Amino acid sequence: MALESDVAVFVDGVLRYFQNTVQQAAECGTPYLAMDADPETSDYTGIIRIDGRREGMVAFTAPKSMLSVMLMRMQETDMGHDNLCDLVGEIANTLSGNARRDFGAQFNISVPTVVFGRSGPLQYPDSTRPIVIPIHWRNYNARLIVCLKD
Repeated sequence: MALESDVAVFVDGVLRYFQNTVQQAAECGTPYLAMDADPETSDYTGIIRIDGRREGMVAFTAPKSMLSVMLMRMQETDMGHDNLCDLVGEIANTLSGNARRDFGAQFNISVPTVVFGRSGPLQYPDSTRPIVIPIHWRNYNARLIVCLKD
């Protein structure tokens, strides 16, 4: 698959996720290739490792305030740390799972790993650069980081 179509799969997934889960549209900014530095992570990051026909990772990173409002929109009253971790992991897992339908059965995804805080760079496959997809929802900004190697 070409790089543009790879990114389009994830952009479509993000837009569908927000519309279906919190019943409000999100906007994706222009995806860009992280050239000189690793993309910054936010308060919570859900990470999915990928292997099989493709190797790499997908991460969704968002501020605590955004995730809390998303939980409220989902009629959840518990805004605790565990629920925030569950949500960010669920988002990463859902986006990767949806992409699996487009990329095929050899696109194997791991269970989500959740990182709390801005604890340093994510681990990317050798000889790759991550693609960052900015996500804007209400007054919040998040990022989807996609790093796939053929």
